[in-house]
Amino acid sequence: MVFAIEEINNRSDILPGINLGYKIYDACVSVEITTRAALSLVNGHGENTTSVHCSKPDTVQAIIGQSSSTPTIAISTTVGPLHIPVVSHIASCACLSDRKKHPSFFRTIPSDYHQSRALAKLVKHFGWTWVGAVCSDNDYGNNGISAFISAAKEEGICIEYSKAFIKTDSRDKILNVVEMIKASTSKVIVAFVVYSDFGFLLREMVLQNMTGFQWIGSESWISDLNTSKAEWKHILKGSVGFAIPNTKINSLGSFLSKLNPMSDVAIYKELWETIFDCKFPTEDNTELKRLCKGNESLSHVQNIYTDVSDLRVANNVYKAVYAVAYALHNSYGCSEMDSGQEGAQVCTILAEHQQTWKIANELKKIRFTTTTGEDVFFDENGDPAARYDVLNWQQGNDGKTVFVKVGFYDASLQTHLQLSINNNSIVWAHNKTEVPVSVCSPSCPPGTRKAVQKGRPICCFDCIPCAEGEISNITDAVSCIKCPPELWSNDKKDTCVLKLVEFLSFEEIMGIILVSFSLLGALFTICIALTFFKHKDTPIVRANNSELSFLLLFSLTLCFLCSVTFIGQPSEWSCMLRHTAFGITFVLCISCVLGKTVVVLMAFRATLPGSNVMKWFGPLQQRLSVLGFTLVQVIICILWLTISPPFPYKNMKYYKEKIILECHVGSVIGFWAVLGYIGLLALLCFILAFLARKLPDNFNEAKFITFSILIFCAVWITFIPAYVSSPGKFTVAVEIFAILASSFGLLFCIFVPKCYIIILKPEKNTKKQMMGKASVN
Repeated sequence: MVFAIEEINNRSDILPGINLGYKIYDACVSVEITTRAALSLVNGHGENTTSVHCSKPDTVQAIIGQSSSTPTIAISTTVGPLHIPVVSHIASCACLSDRKKHPSFFRTIPSDYHQSRALAKLVKHFGWTWVGAVCSDNDYGNNGISAFISAAKEEGICIEYSKAFIKTDSRDKILNVVEMIKASTSKVIVAFVVYSDFGFLLREMVLQNMTGFQWIGSESWISDLNTSKAEWKHILKGSVGFAIPNTKINSLGSFLSKLNPMSDVAIYKELWETIFDCKFPTEDNTELKRLCKGNESLSHVQNIYTDVSDLRVANNVYKAVYAVAYALHNSYGCSEMDSGQEGAQVCTILAEHQQTWKIANELKKIRFTTTTGEDVFFDENGDPAARYDVLNWQQGNDGKTVFVKVGFYDASLQTHLQLSINNNSIVWAHNKTEVPVSVCSPSCPPGTRKAVQKGRPICCFDCIPCAEGEISNITDAVSCIKCPPELWSNDKKDTCVLKLVEFLSFEEIMGIILVSFSLLGALFTICIALTFFKHKDTPIVRANNSELSFLLLFSLTLCFLCSVTFIGQPSEWSCMLRHTAFGITFVLCISCVLGKTVVVLMAFRATLPGSNVMKWFGPLQQRLSVLGFTLVQVIICILWLTISPPFPYKNMKYYKEKIILECHVGSVIGFWAVLGYIGLLALLCFILAFLARKLPDNFNEAKFITFSILIFCAVWITFIPAYVSSPGKFTVAVEIFAILASSFGLLFCIFVPKCYIIILKPEKNTKKQMMGKASVN
C-alpha cells in the first residue's frame, strides 16, 4: 500500500499538486479493534503514520481494508451511513455485495459467490459426486460453503458432511471434525477455510496419520506460502483450488530493498525487527534480543516479506489504492492546465471542499488499466470481474511445494467456457496421475437405471436393470425408456432391436409336415378318384351315386390343398384366400355328403310299393341342391370380404419379445357365419345319416357317412377351444390340423371301404353280390 501511494505521489498525471497520506492500523483480525480503528479514522483522531504533511483534516477520504470478511463487514457497517468508501483487497464474502447494507463498499477481490460456483463446477468437472466440506466458522467460511452447497446441489453433487470450526475452538470440537472426516466415505474434501484456521485441523490429522484425501481449496489458503511450508504440508500434496491471479508489480522489489527503518513510518521498524529477529532500542525494551543496527540489507534476505514472485494479495492492495486515487482525481475535477506546460495538471476544486459521497460515486464509474496491464472496474455491487487461477500443489525438485497453474475460471465468459483445466498437468494426492474417484455409488452403466436408496442423498443409489422391453443407453439413466411396439430390448438392455417376426413358414419342420400331409391327402384323393373313374361301370361305383362321388372327391382335393394357403407369411391376398377357400370348399364337400345321404333315404323309399319319390330328387335336383348350398356360402364370403375382409395383423399380445404375424379375421361375425354355416350343414347331414344308418348295405354307405360326419363334427368341436387357446403360429397349425383331420375322416370313412372292395375284393363288386346281400338282410 505504501509503495502504491508513493508511486502515485511521484506521478504527475494523477492528482497533480496533491500528495496522498495514510494512517495504518493493525486490527489483529479483531472486530472490536477494527471498529475502534474505523471510528478513529472517521473522527480524525489517531497518530499520523506518514511523514507527508496533510493540509486536510485527519478525517480520511477512503479506507483500504480489511484483511478478512468479518472485520470488513464491521467497518462497512460503521462508515457506510457516512458514505465513506471502503475498498477491501481480500474480503470476499458474498454478503458484502448487498448494496442496501453496504452502499459504499468496493473490493478488488471477486465475490465468493463466483468462487463457490467455480468450486462446484470444478468438482463436477472431475466427476466427483460425493464430497465432504469443511469451513471456517466465520462470515467468510459459512457464507462461502453455504453458496458452494447450493451450487453443488444444482450440479448434482452430494455433500456427505459439512463441518465448521475456527482456531479458537476447543480441541475436542476440532477432534469431532477430524472424526467425521475419518468416518466418511468421500475421498474429496472442499475446504473453504481461512489459512490461519486451517492449521489447527491439519495438525490433528497429522497426529492421527490421516492421508489420502484430495483437498479442494479456496483462495485463502491454496496459494498461502506459510501453509505450503508448514509441518503438515504433505497432507495437502496434490491439492487443487482457486487463487487470485498472480502478476508482477514493477519496482516493488527495488522499493522493498531500499526501505529505511529509521524513517518516520513505524511499520518499517516492525518489518525490520521481524525479518532480522532483532529489536530497536527503546526505554521499555526488556526482551533478550539482539539490537537492530538499521544497516542490515534486505537484498540479501529471502523470505515471504521480500519475495515478489507471488503478489496475488499485494496486487489487490495495489489496485485498491489506485482505484481510490483515480476516484479522487475525478472527483476533484482535475484537468490539464492552459499554460501549455507538458503533462502538468492542477485540481480545480480544492481537496478541502471534497465530500466523501462524491468519491464513492466516482468509484462506481472508474475504469482504468494498471501498469501491469490489468483492467480494473467495479460492477453495480462494487465487485470486480471474477477471474481465478486454478492451482495445483506439486513437489518441486528441491522438495518444496510449487504452485502450478493448471487452468483458469472466468465468470465473464459463456457458461461452458468459464472453467478451463488441463487435466494432464495435474498431479494428484500420492503423486497419482489418474483422477481420484469420490462417489457414493458407482455409475450405473447403460441397461440399468438409478434407484435412490431410501433415506440417503440422491447420489447414493442402486443400479436396477431395465425391465424386459425397456432400455437405457446412457450412463446414470434416471429411468428406462420403453421400446416402441415393434422393437424389443437386447440382452444388455441398452438398445432396442427389431422383434422377431414369427409365422408358420414353409421352411420350418411343422410347416413341412403339414404341407406333406396336405399334399399326401390331395394325392391320395386323386388316386381314389382315378380308381373310381377306372371302375365307374362297376356296381359299387354306380350304386354310390358316381356323379356326387366324383364331385365329393374334387371338393376333398380342394380341401386338402386349401390348407397350404394357411402356411407362409400372411399377405392381404393370402388372408382373404385362405378363409374363403376353406369355407367354400368345405361347404361344397358337406353338400355332396348331404346329397349322398338324401339319395340313400330317397332310394330306400323308392323301393317301397307305389313310391315315386326318386323323381323329386333325381340327378338334376341333386346338382341344384349342391349348387344352392354352396352358393349360400359364396354369398356369405362375398359379404365378408366386402364389409370387413381378413387382413395381415401383427399380434404383440401373446409374446412381448416377438411379433406373431397372422391373419386377422376382420369381421368376427363373418368368420363365425362361415364356420356356423358349415356346422349347420354338417349337423343336418349327421342327423340324416344317423336316420339312414340301419338301411340295407346295398343301398349305399349310410353307416360310413354317419362315422365320417361324426369324425368331422368331433374335430371341429374340439377345434374351437384349441383355436382360441393356442398361441401364435400354433393357432394356424390347429386350424390346418382340423382341416386335414376332417378331410381325411371323410375320405377314409366314405371311400376307403369301396376301394377295398374294388381293388382287393373284386368278386364282391357284382350286382348279384349286391342284390344277394340285400336279400340276406
